[in-house]
Amino acid sequence: MAAAGEHETRDEAFDPDADPESVGRSILLARLTDRPRSRAELAESLAKKHVPDDVATRLLDRFEEVGLVDDEAFARAWVDSRQRTKGTASRVLSMELRRKGVDDEIVREVLAEVDPDAERETAHRLVQRKLRSVQGLDPSVQVRRLTGMLARKGYAPQVAFDVVREELEADPVPIESL
Repeated sequence: MAAAGEHETRDEAFDPDADPESVGRSILLARLTDRPRSRAELAESLAKKHVPDDVATRLLDRFEEVGLVDDEAFARAWVDSRQRTKGTASRVLSMELRRKGVDDEIVREVLAEVDPDAERETAHRLVQRKLRSVQGLDPSVQVRRLTGMLARKGYAPQVAFDVVREELEADPVPIESL
């Protein structure tokens, strides 16, 4: 039992007498219940729980074999989700997937399927939403804030400036300013 003020973390809870394969299988199933994960993320989880490398490799290979671990499917789901919910562009998606341990070839393959026109349309929607919060500001401040927002989401500078320019030109004059 932990002394007062000390907390036993899940990482420290590994029972050395437990069957490493059973422990590893339980960890993998628990990590996969809420969302798909990359093989590298799962390997990291197993390592943190002190599952021996040979057991971890064997389990991950088996989970891949039966389709529970699939980096390509994970990458597609990640890209779809981040584009839909955050409007994230390919450049940032590429960095995120690599950070999650997805192979460069898979990253390139999945991102090659991203439609540049759809990505540009997403940039337009993001700017349209943000326009309300920058109305009334100096035009140079509007451009800086809007392009900065798109840059943080991974849009190329030229795309960001073009989209912002198009949206500012299309933005009708607010009734209050007449």
